[in-house]
Amino acid sequence: MSRPDEAAAVIAGALSRRRPAERGRFLRELMAHTAAGLVVIEGEAAASEAVYRLADAVVGRACRG
Repeated sequence: MSRPDEAAAVIAGALSRRRPAERGRFLRELMAHTAAGLVVIEGEAAASEAVYRLADAVVGRACRG
């Protein structure tokens, strides 16, 4: 199993242990903590780039939908 697959499996497992109504909040908190961790590990520029790319993907999807 590759590292991205391992990460996906961990997140899927965590989601499966939560009620459907709690899953969105869990993912929002995960993204916030992940961004904060990136600042510490890779610096503000790398974290900002990752958050920007995520936001761009969300906006792109909203515009297509």
